[in-house]
Amino acid sequence: MSGKFVSIAVNLGLGLLFGVGLVVSGMSNPAKVLNFLDLFGTFDPSLAFVMGGAVVVAFFGFRLATARPAPLLAERFRMPTRTDVDARLIVGPALFGIGWGLGGFCPGPALTAIGLAAPGTLAFVPAMLAGMWAARSLAARQG
Repeated sequence: MSGKFVSIAVNLGLGLLFGVGLVVSGMSNPAKVLNFLDLFGTFDPSLAFVMGGAVVVAFFGFRLATARPAPLLAERFRMPTRTDVDARLIVGPALFGIGWGLGGFCPGPALTAIGLAAPGTLAFVPAMLAGMWAARSLAARQG
């Protein structure tokens, strides 16, 4: 098998594992997500534990991975090099948070929820893809 095929197979497997984790944790259920964000109504803190668990696993996984001289399936690590804070860094996450709060989805769970035929995904996902396209187009014009 070629290295490219192995890389694709590993990434597909990891994506499927991530999707299963989203479904099992309830992150693909917009009602659960919106209840998490509703601090003064039907607040459901369970997603805080999901996020906390993910942060702990990612912390140790990142430390373990970066202790290696190179990734298993790539020539080198591709780490961010920019350290400045600009408008895109502020506006992008703000729009992401607003969309998440209004729709109850973020990109990964939204794509997972399509497979579950969750209500709202047929409107949310095309709007999300259009927003991604618009952001890339705007960024390309700005140079």
